[in-house]
Amino acid sequence: MIRLYHFPLSPFCRKVRLVLAEKKLEVELIDERYWEPSPDFLRRNPAGKVPVLRIENRVLSESQAICEYIDETNPTPPLMPRDVDARYEVRRLCAWFDDKFHNEVTSKLLYERVNEKIMAQGYPDSKNVKFGAGRIKYHLDYMGWLLDQRRWLAGDVMTLADLTAAAHLSCLDYISDVDWNRSATVKDWYAKIKSRPAFRTLLADQISGFPPPAHYADLDF
Repeated sequence: MIRLYHFPLSPFCRKVRLVLAEKKLEVELIDERYWEPSPDFLRRNPAGKVPVLRIENRVLSESQAICEYIDETNPTPPLMPRDVDARYEVRRLCAWFDDKFHNEVTSKLLYERVNEKIMAQGYPDSKNVKFGAGRIKYHLDYMGWLLDQRRWLAGDVMTLADLTAAAHLSCLDYISDVDWNRSATVKDWYAKIKSRPAFRTLLADQISGFPPPAHYADLDF
């Protein structure tokens, strides 16, 4: 049995969910209020972060490490290239979205608009929201530049880099913070990802008090 301790609007949890779904691995999703960590949860991951994946007697943490473990132990379909240079590019882009994009955009928009309320930590900081709204334009332009040269973000086939980017953007799309009109190329790329069977459970997510916009689950957005 595979269990994923997660928070539905965590891009890191969504990244793992997408990988599991691409591999057609069944998983039991367990919502975890990681900001109110229980002793049991801290025993699973002393860092107090989600996602945490339990596979039989193994307990895994850190989304990138989890995803690469799943890919190596379930090689079909492959999400990491065999070529060392191509593998480097995938890891570089995963780090770009999980680090730079997360710090400049996800944390400034999603966390301010949603997490602050859910975690009862106060009200959104307008300066952070304004900063995130400005920086997402830069990142969408960078993605457009990459996709003008490649079929997918890291090359000619879909990889973990695409799932990582899509995990972040899907969270922001849930709160209508992505201007899909900024780049037709990026919108087409997201439409391809969004239409994959692996995306279905993400499109069915509902966060209490935060209904998604009508276009969120629309494949013809």
